[in-house]
Amino acid sequence: MDRTRPLNLLLAGALALCGLAALSPAAQAADSELARNGGFEAGLDGWSCTGGSGAVVPSPVHGGTKALQATPAGSDNAKCSQTITVKPQSTYTLSGWVRGSYVYLGVTGTGTTDVSTWTQSAPDWQKLSTTFTTGANTTSVTVYTHGWYGTPAYQADDLSLFGPGGAPVEIPATPTGLAAGSPTSTSVPLTWPAVAGATSYKVYRGGTAVGTATGTSYTATGLTPNTAYSFQISAVNSAGESARSTAVSATTTSGGGGGGGELPARALVGYLHASFANGSGYTRMADVPDSWDVINLAFGEPTSVTSGDIRFKLCPVAECPNVESEADFKAAIKAKQAAGKKVLISIGGQNGQVQLATTAARDTFVSSVSKIIDDYGLDGLDIDFEGHSLSLQTGDTDFRSPTSPVIVNLIQAVKTLKAKYGAKFVLTMAPETFFVQLGYQYYGSGPWGGQDPRAGAYLPVIHALRDDLTLLHVQDYNSGSIMGLDNQYHSMGGADFHIAMTDMLLTGFPVAGNTERFFPGLRPDQVAIGLPASTQAGNGHTSPTEVDKALDCLTKKQNCGTYQTHGTWSSLRGLMTWSINWDRFNQWEFSRNFDAYNWS
Repeated sequence: MDRTRPLNLLLAGALALCGLAALSPAAQAADSELARNGGFEAGLDGWSCTGGSGAVVPSPVHGGTKALQATPAGSDNAKCSQTITVKPQSTYTLSGWVRGSYVYLGVTGTGTTDVSTWTQSAPDWQKLSTTFTTGANTTSVTVYTHGWYGTPAYQADDLSLFGPGGAPVEIPATPTGLAAGSPTSTSVPLTWPAVAGATSYKVYRGGTAVGTATGTSYTATGLTPNTAYSFQISAVNSAGESARSTAVSATTTSGGGGGGGELPARALVGYLHASFANGSGYTRMADVPDSWDVINLAFGEPTSVTSGDIRFKLCPVAECPNVESEADFKAAIKAKQAAGKKVLISIGGQNGQVQLATTAARDTFVSSVSKIIDDYGLDGLDIDFEGHSLSLQTGDTDFRSPTSPVIVNLIQAVKTLKAKYGAKFVLTMAPETFFVQLGYQYYGSGPWGGQDPRAGAYLPVIHALRDDLTLLHVQDYNSGSIMGLDNQYHSMGGADFHIAMTDMLLTGFPVAGNTERFFPGLRPDQVAIGLPASTQAGNGHTSPTEVDKALDCLTKKQNCGTYQTHGTWSSLRGLMTWSINWDRFNQWEFSRNFDAYNWS
């Protein structure tokens, strides 16, 4: 029986009448403000915001001169958080001032019951407050504020965590033992021993931060063949970042790019309707102008969606009266190759759904594609999987280690083909923006389910095959609006769309806003811009003037408009179009403009 309780209650009441806060005897000396930079006067120091959603603004503010402003997106609630050291079995008060709609303030990792509070609408500053008690083994908690998906920006200021302070966290020691493994032409693996107290590690290349690792290894990718690089790492926790380690150097091997070195510095890629006719008419292989450096035969298609059995036949005479014979077609391919051109089989297309859901389908894919390549003497493979060919199973959330069979089997199949045909094998891909750049916002079905499982589904394929990839030419057409790295939506038809979409491929981006799952950028010589050749070829036709503006911005940082690129990509490989047939229908406007463009 606690005989002092009535006296404590009377004391608490007296303090309340005097307008004073009632503190327990243990708290009077120990309680303190624990949140770091809760007023955001030091910018975002101490805070981490998902997907780059947070910024510090000078107005509106609740106190001081600065406040947090965070902007939710369709798949990101603009969560800004801070991990704070606390004591076990202690009581804390979390509070803060917010403005906006559906603004939350809460805490996780309490070891008891995680709590939060929110406001549906706060047109002006409104205080949110809640309390919690830590568990017996709890030494840190994470406090956060967030908005709601797709709503306007919210503001937060003067965030506070008040209670007994825990043992201070010290900045980790400087890492030692950084080692570089065996490089490839475009990557260098790094490893190091763990540092006590570190929660993550920051990786530097040439003095510039390029990535973060939560474990003790990291692979630097997107590098240039036969080039020396210097790497350092630092150890990070809630107290800050250590000094950088001693630098290690590594030189990438020569080659790489899956035969890309045999392409001209500026390449024009086009699809040839070889197996079907449409409104553009049939174009014989021998009649394809010399402007085209890579000719993709459209299309090799499966006998059924899941068979993996790919077949290719020339357009039947009944459908294409001017089709050449098989012998003339093969002779024309050899003539193109003698002139330095590459001819590939393109698998898929709008109607050719390919799902390699089993290892049997994978093996059939390899054998049937090999037969087409051998029969026609082709230089390689173009992967044009569309529709429902690629999707991510629930729980497959990391593009770096996919588990979905259709993804894993495709990667294995292509690696087998590359190993069979060697370094000169040309590998290209033509995904839609939905399967690549949309991955900046959405990846698969998402952490809560309900998203389209195809979102970003090409990313694991591109990433696993990046050292074998000759060209990636994403279809910048037949696309909805896509968010760029400036967190603005960009729409088809003008230079802006191509600049923003291409810059994402070259810069890289956090997948679904997760900075620990960063898709590294590709080399510029591995990237071409995909466009329709005419207004009839597809939605999103771009005029020659706008095409030139896009090239000016990306390769020279000129005529950029409102979007600013993250680099000057002078070695961008070129352009791809759907299609050679539609360009012929349009009096060769697309290829003539490419030939006339001044790259210098």
